[in-house]
Amino acid sequence: MAPTNDQAARWNRYWDKKSRTYDREIGFFDRHLFGDSRQWVCSQATGDVLEVAVGTGLNLNFYPDDVALTGIDWSEQMLERARRRAAEIGRTATLQQADAHHLPFEDASFDTVVCTFGLCAIPDHAQALTEMARVLRPGGKLVLVDHVQSTAAPVRAVQRLLEVFTVPLAGEHFLRRPLSHIRSATGLEIDRVERFKLGLVERLVAHKPVAP
Repeated sequence: MAPTNDQAARWNRYWDKKSRTYDREIGFFDRHLFGDSRQWVCSQATGDVLEVAVGTGLNLNFYPDDVALTGIDWSEQMLERARRRAAEIGRTATLQQADAHHLPFEDASFDTVVCTFGLCAIPDHAQALTEMARVLRPGGKLVLVDHVQSTAAPVRAVQRLLEVFTVPLAGEHFLRRPLSHIRSATGLEIDRVERFKLGLVERLVAHKPVAP
């Protein structure tokens, strides 16, 4: 569901402020929960690449040198940190503010679309996934990793409790599973799915079929 204007403005302010501490906080989860997921995702990117919810640019160092990278994010403060990171590591990338619900690109613009730990905080993640599929070229790949609804009932109970606080505060969800929408509504074909850490983390690769 799309947010109201007030919700969108509040969440945008939240993520602008969060940019100051984001790297340190997500770093804990990268080490203890997500493992090598960023490297796993980025190593599969080829050609013209779009990263949705690029954040502070934590993935920039993991992409192959020969990709042409575009990154979008809702938060301008996150993007400023991503731009500084790109300059520091010598990574050429187009980093721009944009709404994942309405990507500012033509149909079939990219060979690879990537999103890491971003769909959980995009208000209408189904619409964002539909947009990601739209901008993929035939034969192109969608590569995702996110925290999702756990396979363990006690963990799901904790996730429901967390959402009572995190959804109003930051629009952050813990009980989503992007795979369900990809299978049912995007026209993409699933190539690979991996889940680990009690099903909390899911990585997947899908592709857009080439028309006969």
